[in-house]
Amino acid sequence: MDFSLSPQQEQIRETILKLCESFGDAYWLACERAHKFPGEFHKAIADGGWLGIAMPEAYGGSGLGITEAAIMMQAVAESGAAMTGASSIHMNIFGLEPVVVFGSDAQKRRMLPPLIRGEDKACFGVTEPDAGLDTTKLKTKAERRGNQYVVSGTKIWTSTAQVANKILLLARTTPLEAVKRKTDGLSLFYTDLDRSRAEVRVIPKMGRHAVDSNMIFFDAMAVPADDLIGEEGNGFRSILHGMNPERVLVAAEAVGIGRAALRKAAAYARERVVFGRPIGKNQGIQHPLAKAWMALEAANLMTLKAAQLYDQGKECGAEANAAKYLAAEAAIEACETAVLTLGGMGYAEEYHVERYLREAWITRIAPVSLHMILNYIAERVLGLPKSY
Repeated sequence: MDFSLSPQQEQIRETILKLCESFGDAYWLACERAHKFPGEFHKAIADGGWLGIAMPEAYGGSGLGITEAAIMMQAVAESGAAMTGASSIHMNIFGLEPVVVFGSDAQKRRMLPPLIRGEDKACFGVTEPDAGLDTTKLKTKAERRGNQYVVSGTKIWTSTAQVANKILLLARTTPLEAVKRKTDGLSLFYTDLDRSRAEVRVIPKMGRHAVDSNMIFFDAMAVPADDLIGEEGNGFRSILHGMNPERVLVAAEAVGIGRAALRKAAAYARERVVFGRPIGKNQGIQHPLAKAWMALEAANLMTLKAAQLYDQGKECGAEANAAKYLAAEAAIEACETAVLTLGGMGYAEEYHVERYLREAWITRIAPVSLHMILNYIAERVLGLPKSY
């Protein structure tokens, strides 16, 4: 059993870290303060061909796996870009997995290359204000009218919708009361985000100000029938193919954020002198940092295990959920420890660890809460009765 990265995977990690050197702390702080999407970073990643790391070679991608994508996204976050950098490309890395799996060859040739080249930016329209994680209760409707569907409804927490020109959209094509199973009747579309029929309203939030989160109000937005992914009514099944990869990538990003925070904290602890000695000499400083490192490394192992299982076509639901849970908790611990290590300076923007802590909270909440992960493990792994 070998837990080390392959030479190719090591090269991916080192190449991404080198690319990220051009986008240092000052860049990310400026984007944060100005609420400015990191377009230069997105372009650099696209120009390097990295947006297609897990896409098939036939459509311009690299044909690698979610494992390699996770290594890449972890390196992005670890560089200091944190969730701001990761979220600017996150959806484009994993989000079109349903298109890869269920799309026709014509759809893949039309949809994937522009995304990989960075010409298209995509957002993800699934969550709704009244449904939350109960996806089967989605109310956004897509009604078939000739050779198109007409979409009306509301989505929430749609990231990058301010800059996206495409949307992966889940909508109900058959009313809930008319289906045998509540997971039926949902359909998936990858289509243009027509702003004449879709009002995109930004949500002010706690952190990650450079990458927008939004509510979207659809008012009879026309979607060509050719943009339906897979069969009508089977969208819930299609969307499941993106869920485990997303959990794996979020876990990898969380570990990266935690590592960035520990790097800052350890450097400060070595240099900061109080009472004639570096504060890093004190076990009260050392031990929390050491504990945080161990938690991050353990979470990273589960993340790599989940990624490899997915790439091997094996069941990985428990592992992907566990990785996301463990990594998010480890990231929060590492970032909080970093803030406390720096003391008052940890609260200052210029030292960046306060930004890491705010952004680490995203990994705890999205795309699924820690409570729902605990429910999943209790029911699916331990065989306990459903609690909700």
